[in-house]
Amino acid sequence: MTKTLLRSGNLDDYQSVGGGGQAVFTSALQIRETLRLQKHDALVACLAVPQVNDDGDRVDWYAPRAGKVVAWKAADEAVQARALAQLTLLFEAASRLSASCQQSTKTARRLFGALLEKALQFPGPNHVFLVDNSPVIAFWGFVNLNEQAREAPFACLQPPARMPDPAPALPPAGLAAAYSETMDAAAEEAPPISPPPQAEPEPAAAAATPPVDTPAPARSRIRPGRLAFLGLPLVAGAAALLLVPDLLSAHRAESAAVVQALPAVPAQPMLTGALPLRPATVIAPIKEPPKAETKTVVLTAVPGDALVMEAGQVRAGTTGFLNGSWRVVLDAKDAVTGKAPLLRYQIKNNKGTARLVHGDSVVCKADVFAGLHQNGELQIKNRGLARCSDGSRYPLPLIVCTAGTSGVAQCSGRYDASTVIPLTFHKIGR
Repeated sequence: MTKTLLRSGNLDDYQSVGGGGQAVFTSALQIRETLRLQKHDALVACLAVPQVNDDGDRVDWYAPRAGKVVAWKAADEAVQARALAQLTLLFEAASRLSASCQQSTKTARRLFGALLEKALQFPGPNHVFLVDNSPVIAFWGFVNLNEQAREAPFACLQPPARMPDPAPALPPAGLAAAYSETMDAAAEEAPPISPPPQAEPEPAAAAATPPVDTPAPARSRIRPGRLAFLGLPLVAGAAALLLVPDLLSAHRAESAAVVQALPAVPAQPMLTGALPLRPATVIAPIKEPPKAETKTVVLTAVPGDALVMEAGQVRAGTTGFLNGSWRVVLDAKDAVTGKAPLLRYQIKNNKGTARLVHGDSVVCKADVFAGLHQNGELQIKNRGLARCSDGSRYPLPLIVCTAGTSGVAQCSGRYDASTVIPLTFHKIGR
């Protein structure tokens, strides 16, 4: 049966994760087979099947079963929610199985548990697909470059949180209070509004029909006598206004007379019985700078076979100091032999080969290239996985070196973000 291709990509574009000094991807097929034999069919169904090309630098991921394939981002929210719930349950089951295996007394089972712990890591939502609405993960056992394994692998699949609608803006409390006080004051100071007086109706003729009692208009509440009384303040106010100019003229004349009558008195300086004083200032004592302590620098002899990153070459961006044959000592042990694997590098002009011997005399080889980073770090990378004599593939670490004391390189090998192993270079030839 032809299986559906989900995704392809270069291995150098991702960073593998693993445990026990081994990458998950190198044992991907063995992990799927072990889960199948242990009847964990749901876990097997969510892991895509990898297939590496002949050059060992590119991998294709196929769906484990036939069905309609939909990318994660193309599915609707309801389907995504069901698939995410299913993946969460599978992750919990895998975590329990991993913890159980890592407590075993058998080395192989402990290694399987360590690899299974990182097996459900993947770069992002673009690597998850739905086959007949069931989730399938491609590039499992990998994360993006320069990233670490996530504690919650499926957190990146959560839908984005929706922001609540902003509340309508309310006027400041101070402005509302000031407006209320202003309106209350205006209401108190405003005079009452009285309706205009209405003329009384003329008396009817004697020959008219019998008079009919007509009620007075309700609006007219001011009698003529009261109108005359209200007019008195107006007349008094007008009379006062007519007298104001005369009063002002008389007041000005009196003020001018007083000013002309008083002679100018010269200002006399005030005498004080004491001398003027200024506030005292306190001058802080001058502290002498501490004398620099004399430190004794102990120079250690540089081993003749050590990798020395010469400062002049590092500044120039060249790596002539790396040319030659090197034996690399890893601070790790092989799961089969219990010894550190044998690793050799032959490099010239930033290019070369790596040769690794592990397990039961299994020899693996890979092409490598080196270079200096802008921050002065020396990096040695491999092109894909190493090909081994038994037909398998084996990962080589990304080697990063920095110049230490006297320029001696301090190096470490990184298999993934959480697996970093110290290592040492020893020159064995040109």
